[in-house]
Amino acid sequence: MSTSHPLYINGQWVTGAKRITNSSPSDLTDVIGEYDQASAEQTRQAISAARQGFAQWSKSGLEQRYKALMAIGDELITRQQELGELLSREEGKPLAEGKGEVYRSGQFFHYYAAEVLRQIDERAESVRPGVEIDVRREPLGVVGIISPWNFPMATAVWKIAPALAFGNAVVFKPANLVPASAWALTEIISRQEFPAGTFNLVMGSGGETGEALINSPQIQALTFTGSLEVGRRIASATVANLVKCQLEMGSKNALIVVDDADVDLAVEAAFNGSYSGSGQKCTASSRLIVTDAVHDEFVSKLIARLEKATVGHALHEGVQIGPIADKRQLDSNMEWIERAQADGATLAFGGNRIEMATEGYYMVPALFTNTTNDMAINRDEVFGPIACVIRVADYEAALTTLNDTQYGLTAGIITNSLKLASDFKARAETGCVMVNLPTAGTDYHVPFGGRKNSSFGPREQGQYAREFYTVVKTCYVRA
Repeated sequence: MSTSHPLYINGQWVTGAKRITNSSPSDLTDVIGEYDQASAEQTRQAISAARQGFAQWSKSGLEQRYKALMAIGDELITRQQELGELLSREEGKPLAEGKGEVYRSGQFFHYYAAEVLRQIDERAESVRPGVEIDVRREPLGVVGIISPWNFPMATAVWKIAPALAFGNAVVFKPANLVPASAWALTEIISRQEFPAGTFNLVMGSGGETGEALINSPQIQALTFTGSLEVGRRIASATVANLVKCQLEMGSKNALIVVDDADVDLAVEAAFNGSYSGSGQKCTASSRLIVTDAVHDEFVSKLIARLEKATVGHALHEGVQIGPIADKRQLDSNMEWIERAQADGATLAFGGNRIEMATEGYYMVPALFTNTTNDMAINRDEVFGPIACVIRVADYEAALTTLNDTQYGLTAGIITNSLKLASDFKARAETGCVMVNLPTAGTDYHVPFGGRKNSSFGPREQGQYAREFYTVVKTCYVRA
């Protein structure tokens, strides 16, 4: 029998309105468990509980917050093997990546535990004699958090940790595809000394649980990572209630490879950026923009690298690319491959479904050549292990192509020229820029976010997180 996993509301484990079964994409017979689903009414109850929890947590001492966040981080790091296996089982990324995600989640809690002790306000001089001014930051209130399925723990944590560190209460709705990691995280949080209602877990569908959260006038902020379509809907819902909103949405990242590039380095950067995590990353390099001089060598070596890649069960040793997260995403990938070929692109490698010893959602990573930037596959987010090579004449053409998109999250260049690297950093219309590195992979202590339709609202991570999770108060005093 599968173990049932209840909701967590107001400091209590609560039975949901119904349940779903969570199975591994590596092996559909591997049932991870049954997870309760919150009704709209239970979501509203969680918000009400959070408002009560906030009244206490916002006034808690810094040492209390510091110790709680440090303890959560310590346990995540200590249990990285166990929780990494759980994460990889339900999401499908190779075990090394699953363990790394759990470890990084622990680092996030440690970082924001330290930020608790760095909350130092500012003093300003008044233009009026005898008047003192203090500028301070205070917690917002109740923060709604909606996290995606591709990083079921890390993305949730980089929202939860700063929300709690700055004194807010949380109502957390994870993606319904990956409830196990969220539940395991909640179980750890539930054992810390938080006032009842400070943290709440409401697993459920976007149509019911998510809608109840984003439409609530009782929350003060909502942070979301997911698709552009859903992000726009959330923005419309939250603005109606004047709720502060932070959105991380779609992307169509590009890696430029120029004439003077180290081609071997470019191939590794492209492989890691395009195919790690089965390409299911908002930072994935789905467009590979390569200049004429190195195009043929780059394509030949990248195909050779793909031929050596091991696709398989997420928990099996030596696997570099796991299964696709679910059937809907796999079917979408196959439709994109058919559409790209119909539009004139050449399928240079892979792109086919494969059968393994266990029934799962497996496919060979795909590489397209002879693509143009106006093809649909180079305009819309695909979110799979599919990369497209776009051949251009030179660096200027490459940069123009890179910026010709509605998105602007990450961008990379492989070059040995300091001049080109400096020019690229200045002119790439993205929130994150990488030189001689994959586009996927960011540090946790610096700001993360994009431009154009990739992001909306203040940046995430690092000290920049306080811009979203706090409100500024200016205090005037005449002694």
